[in-house]
Amino acid sequence: MARIVMKFGGTSMAGIERIRSVAARVKREVAAGNQVAVVVSAMAGETDRLVGFCREASSLYDPKEYDVVVSAGEQITSGLLAIALQAAGVPARSWLGWQLAISTSDAHASARIQDIDMAALEASLAAGEVAVIPGFQGVDEHGRVTTLGRGGSDTSAVAMAAAMKADRCDIYTDVDGVYTTDPRIVPRARKLKKVTYEEMLELASVGAKVLQTRSVGLAMKEGVRVQVLSSFTGEDAPMADTLPGTMIVGEDEFWEEIDDMESQLITGIAHDKNEAKITLVAVPDKPGAVAAIFAPLAQANINVDMIIQNIAHAAGSTDVTFTVPAADLARSIEVLNQGREAIGFAELVHDTRVAKISVVGVGMRSHAGVASTMFTTLGERGINIQAISTSEIKVSVLIEEDYTELAVRVLHTAYGLEAEDVAA
Repeated sequence: MARIVMKFGGTSMAGIERIRSVAARVKREVAAGNQVAVVVSAMAGETDRLVGFCREASSLYDPKEYDVVVSAGEQITSGLLAIALQAAGVPARSWLGWQLAISTSDAHASARIQDIDMAALEASLAAGEVAVIPGFQGVDEHGRVTTLGRGGSDTSAVAMAAAMKADRCDIYTDVDGVYTTDPRIVPRARKLKKVTYEEMLELASVGAKVLQTRSVGLAMKEGVRVQVLSSFTGEDAPMADTLPGTMIVGEDEFWEEIDDMESQLITGIAHDKNEAKITLVAVPDKPGAVAAIFAPLAQANINVDMIIQNIAHAAGSTDVTFTVPAADLARSIEVLNQGREAIGFAELVHDTRVAKISVVGVGMRSHAGVASTMFTTLGERGINIQAISTSEIKVSVLIEEDYTELAVRVLHTAYGLEAEDVAA
């Protein structure tokens, strides 16, 4: 008997017929003798609708009350799925975050899970019930409902799997696994059987939208095996433990099944158009100048990605270029202009017509030439690189947005990532 957490996203829960389909899938796992907990998202589009209500009610809404409102979507789907399971003859009950005591910090709208009290859930599972749990929510030390931030249901599922010591956490979504790149751009993109936690963390952080970044980081910390699967397969599809999705695992397990380690250099190519470039012109070239730029951005909780400090000008100044999420551009400009006197820049120039292209793979640790291949390939196609950032297993470049699809295609070919058969 396996212990499994099954998580279903908003598209999987979008309407009663799809909820019934989810119930049928859960029933099959129960019939196979497995203990099952299910974590659900709100119906597709429902959270956006609830957020809209909060904004209409007041532009300066109380975050505590915001959490009460937006957590309602998952409450509805958890109850509906429990009803559908019961109608299918499967013992089930729903558990809200406060009933399970999913304890979180009190950072409303972006809370972090601190602990899960398993006593009641263990008793329910031992009695043969399927536990249906709303994702995205918990409760703080004051007994107030909290939410984990957009996409937080993935994190809820991984945290539940860790607390349950589950054999795996199956994430059902509208894609059937992790691919070497976006199949909509490269039809011959190859589905990956296994990806390491580190690779998935990098891919998620640079634009691959299969899993939420926080959920991958938590899975890596807790050693939770995560499988990405499609919820849109027929009722006669194989069971999840034999389904060809993508398993997110530790590096030791990853290398166990790689026949040719030398060939496993690059795992995937990711792209992200949600970037904005900011250049501060003529910043004084002196100690502390860069800190004066980035400290106020950090205080405003704005994440800075790529950073370039150009060669100093003869006048004792330099230009500093960096990127921020496009959604944070306006706030970034406001923060920087407020600190203009302290920073001392002459001009602020911004550009939203940029995209970040990233090459990711654990094989980079032991192989030279990955970056060189990337730069050469882009140069041969006349694609100019505006900024570069690297990590141990990733190289990212900033390019003009119009070249995004071309860059992804040529790099995918350059690293030999195509599937042998389009249907593979």
